[in-house]
Amino acid sequence: MAKIKMKKKSTSTDMTAMCDVAFLLLTFFILTATAKIPEALPVDTPASTTQVKLPDSDLATVIVGKDNGKNKVFFDLKGKDVRKRTLELMSEKYGVTFSDEDKDKFALMSDFGVPIGSLKQIIDMKSADRIKADQPGIPMDSLDNQLKEWIYNARKANNEYNNSIGSKQELQIAIKGDAKEEYPVIRKIMDILQDQNVNTFSLVTGLRGKDF
Repeated sequence: MAKIKMKKKSTSTDMTAMCDVAFLLLTFFILTATAKIPEALPVDTPASTTQVKLPDSDLATVIVGKDNGKNKVFFDLKGKDVRKRTLELMSEKYGVTFSDEDKDKFALMSDFGVPIGSLKQIIDMKSADRIKADQPGIPMDSLDNQLKEWIYNARKANNEYNNSIGSKQELQIAIKGDAKEEYPVIRKIMDILQDQNVNTFSLVTGLRGKDF
């Protein structure tokens, strides 16, 4: 008996639905992603296997790094209201006047590293220009320890704000230092914190794989 030959047909898969799903997922990730804010003083943090996320509020970060072979210290603070109040307290301390517009701009800035007398020039710059500016770092020597005052007034401003909303959360401090940073600089910052009875702080590190 003769065999019946089946006519072969080319197979095809409709990918329309898959493409729709892919584009929907891509759109979702783009809309929900948070862009990384460029840092005025980029540092290469030391590696660690510990994964503890820093809080999104009630946080001040002291950034330590080297630029052109010189140690520099920058400061960053979370929270618009806390930033504005901290600037007001620093203005009172050093007799430097800032307008309401200056305060609003400062509240939206990221880290900075200039003496208080030069801060207005940085505030007046555009965001891209601030990053490119050669900021000398915040003074922290014995005769002019402005970093100590920034930390003190940031803690004070944070307490004032939290008291106004019924919270007792203290300002947390994080030190973000370069992996190759010299210990005496970090130690000096730790001494500033301990002088203000801040004995608990975080050291920012980069996540690496665990060793097996």
